[in-house]
Amino acid sequence: MKRVDIPELLDSDACSPADVQTSLRDISRINRWFGGVATTQALIEQVARVTGLRRFSLLEVAAGTGEVSHIVREKLARRGIALDITLLDRAWSHLPKRGCAIVADALALPFRDAAFDLVSCNLFAHHLEPDALAQFAGEASRVSRRAVLINDLVRHPLHLALVYAGFPLMRSTISRADGVASVRRAYVPEELQRIISSGGHPAARVAISRHFLFRMGAVAWKRAIAD
Repeated sequence: MKRVDIPELLDSDACSPADVQTSLRDISRINRWFGGVATTQALIEQVARVTGLRRFSLLEVAAGTGEVSHIVREKLARRGIALDITLLDRAWSHLPKRGCAIVADALALPFRDAAFDLVSCNLFAHHLEPDALAQFAGEASRVSRRAVLINDLVRHPLHLALVYAGFPLMRSTISRADGVASVRRAYVPEELQRIISSGGHPAARVAISRHFLFRMGAVAWKRAIAD
């Protein structure tokens, strides 16, 4: 299945605030039910095992409502792992009204080098063309101390069929159109690994794992950790 870059409606400024919130709620349900939360949790637990650390500062890029990272924080707290979360998105209308949040460009992160232990994103990588994704990987690596975590979809014909089958679960027509576009523009693990490794601040090692229902996770380790 060839990758096709189809613009997503939620990336435009054509959606009303009400439509944006309805679509974001759809995405939240998808993340809770179909592996989004579990994948991010697994990636952070992997970093905790390797580093032996039990507390991390985390920048969540393209965070939207921030629900995934906050649910993961609650789950990890039960395992003795603490997260200090900062949310970043391109628009205030996507972000929650409370908490530590910032509007900024994911390709030019407004932070000093090594500002956070971890830089994470969920369902963001497929929005970027390869050159832009490599640029993001470089920026994320620059501002992280430990690792960059990427949680995203795997492009596959069966995954596309499942999206169509799941239309009744989506309350927003935006979510239905964007769901199809997301799978068609998603990467496969080999593509993601190659692109991340070509970033402006290449990681020492990129570990890709597959997760429930066509999810994949990438941990791009900083050199001091990987060595």
